[in-house]
Amino acid sequence: MQFTVAIDGPAAAGKGTVARAVAEAFGFAHLDTGLLYRAVGARAMMRGRGVIVPEIAVEIAKGLTEKDLAREGLRTARVAQAASKVAALPEVRAALLDFQKAFARREGGAVLDGRDIGTVICPDAEVKLYVTASDEVRAQRRYEELKAKNPETTLERVKIDLHQRDVRDAARDVAPMRAPEDALLLDTSELSIDAAVAEAVALVKKRFDKA
Repeated sequence: MQFTVAIDGPAAAGKGTVARAVAEAFGFAHLDTGLLYRAVGARAMMRGRGVIVPEIAVEIAKGLTEKDLAREGLRTARVAQAASKVAALPEVRAALLDFQKAFARREGGAVLDGRDIGTVICPDAEVKLYVTASDEVRAQRRYEELKAKNPETTLERVKIDLHQRDVRDAARDVAPMRAPEDALLLDTSELSIDAAVAEAVALVKKRFDKA
């Protein structure tokens, strides 16, 4: 059986949490596509000594393996910025396209979350969700997450980083972040984690039962 759930949305809206929970609820495989770009960004930044060199990023993307996705340190704010920069490179996106498309149509069902899943990677997905939240809520969530790892993190810095990333992701020429026209909207601004997950699972179940 092939059944694809495409989940898109901005950073810190809760799409990753929702995606993992949906995958677990239905026994589907899960791919955090943002992790692909984080892995490329982290390695490119390391090889470029802090600078993203497009040619290096493309070379890394072409040779990316699942082992690269298990590397430590991919969830930092610095790597997130690097990921957003390499994601804006058309050659990097092209190099990772086949990997994502193959994962999406694997037997047994798949859930993918990112920023262009429903629009580019899986335009024919059985279910498309666009998970979002207000800027203030997203900044507060990301701040609490990062502060646990780095006490020197400030809320103002997190707000600036998120804004810059939103602008870059939405303005890039190739596969900009936007809600698919046929996506189901899930605003998590005033929802608890459990409530957001329950609503997402219910939405997917309606489509799954029909399939």
